[in-house]
Amino acid sequence: MGLHAVLVIDDERVVLDSIRRVLEAEGIAVETTASAREGLAWALARPYDLVLSDIRMPEIGGMRVLRDIKRAKPAMPVVILTGYATVGSAVQAMKLGAADYLEKPFTPDLLVATLSRAAEEAGRAEPEDQSLVHRDEVVRILERTAIDPAFAANLLERGADALEGYILTAAERLAILTGDVPWIEAHLGPLTPAQRRWLDGRLGAEIW
Repeated sequence: MGLHAVLVIDDERVVLDSIRRVLEAEGIAVETTASAREGLAWALARPYDLVLSDIRMPEIGGMRVLRDIKRAKPAMPVVILTGYATVGSAVQAMKLGAADYLEKPFTPDLLVATLSRAAEEAGRAEPEDQSLVHRDEVVRILERTAIDPAFAANLLERGADALEGYILTAAERLAILTGDVPWIEAHLGPLTPAQRRWLDGRLGAEIW
């Protein structure tokens, strides 16, 4: 996969302008938006080679952006932009399907190298499975969150790391951690109130 068209989503205009200048100097077409909702809509509707998204934004978080892009376009690489305070979340995002992360501030050379590498690796890799494969594991986790407060707290604090003992795909982990009720119920059928408790609590807490 070559790197010809990139979408950048970040609520800081100075970051968007800086990235645009660097990438356009490399002959790469760039579209930018400070709105996460707008960026997600563009990513789903337009033919980009790669999406670069901030992890923490006021409308919806980078994890939600990652999740919805991978659902619709499994082969599209998503690189996460992060500041020092959110590097842990960016590392989590890589365990959940992100191609890489880029810590601010970054040099022009590092920006171009990171995005080019992510695009090349995506071109060689098989797209990640976006179906729900491990039905029993997902149900077991959801039921455990309802009766085990320590596990629920650990899941909230450690994210993907708290799920290491379970056999799950990146898509399944991301669905659990972002409260993706529609996707899970589309595969499993209606959940019980106990099974939904954790997911409902995550719906308004997409930034972590």
